[in-house]
Amino acid sequence: MRLKNKKIAFLLEEGFEDLEFWVTVMRLREEGAQVTIISSKAGQTFRGKNALTAVSEAAASSFSAQDFDALVVPGGWAPDKLRRDPAITGLVKAVYQQGKIVGMICHAGLVGISAGIVRGHKATGSEGIKDDLVNAGAEWVDEPALRDGNLVWGRVVKDIPDFCRALVAAIETP
Repeated sequence: MRLKNKKIAFLLEEGFEDLEFWVTVMRLREEGAQVTIISSKAGQTFRGKNALTAVSEAAASSFSAQDFDALVVPGGWAPDKLRRDPAITGLVKAVYQQGKIVGMICHAGLVGISAGIVRGHKATGSEGIKDDLVNAGAEWVDEPALRDGNLVWGRVVKDIPDFCRALVAAIETP
């Protein structure tokens, strides 16, 4: 169990990409991580793009970056909603500023953009946010997954295995 005792925040909102959320959560738990599902409000049930559901365990405003070793943002339509909450973007930025791992896949880069953490980094994600990332100062690369500093990126659903491998390795040895 490579991530035993690691505490990881996992962001959730309506319209999350089901597989990017659930596969990654399960993979991190499989490695022994303590995953906390966070959204704007605790105890809320959210429906994914493909009808799977998940429940937030806590509100982002209840935590600080010191509470976690890493933070992960899945894609889907959820990032466009997550990025509007200052508690969410503040937590993402604080985790990043402390040098801890921030993982983003597919459209999750929208949260990174709003948190102000992508400038000067290599980035990937859905083609749909390529221009947004470039305009925010990131260097776009078309790779399944990559790590640049303390940011770990995944492109799309089919790249989840690559994203999970890169994410686990980064959290294991930040």
